[in-house]
Amino acid sequence: MTAKISYADVEVGTELPAQTFPVTRATLVQYAGASGDFNPIHWNERFAKEVGLPDVIAHGMFTMAEAIRVVTDWVGDPGAVVEYGVRFTRPVVVADDDKGAVIEVSGKVAAKLDHNTVRVDLTATSAGQKVLGASRAVVRLA
Repeated sequence: MTAKISYADVEVGTELPAQTFPVTRATLVQYAGASGDFNPIHWNERFAKEVGLPDVIAHGMFTMAEAIRVVTDWVGDPGAVVEYGVRFTRPVVVADDDKGAVIEVSGKVAAKLDHNTVRVDLTATSAGQKVLGASRAVVRLA
C-alpha cells in the first residue's frame, strides 16, 4: 500500500477528519485477550478502586492505537506512519454500563518535513479531559 494523500496537497494547518471511538468493558476484555495484558485495573472495578483509580481504565496502548487510526485512515496506509509517540496524561475511565467511554481524536498537520513527510499533532480526549499529551506522528505522503 502507499499513502493516498499527496505531499503537494497538504499545508501546515490541514485538519484530519476527527473520529470518536467507543470503549466498553467488552472492548477492554477483547483487547486484553489480543494483547496479553490482563492487568486487573482494566477489568476489575474493585481492584481498580483499591489501587486509587476512579474505576476500570482502558489500556494505555489501546488508547494510543485508537488515536493513530485518525492518521492511518486519513493517509490510507498504516505503513506510511514512520514515527509515533505519546505521553499518557489521564486514564480513559470506562464505566460498567451500556455506554462505557468515548475517545475523541482530532489531528492537524503541524509541520512539513523533508522526504515527503509531515508531522501530525493529535488531540485525544475522553469525558472532556485530555488523555494523551505530546501525541505526534511523522507520516510519509505520496
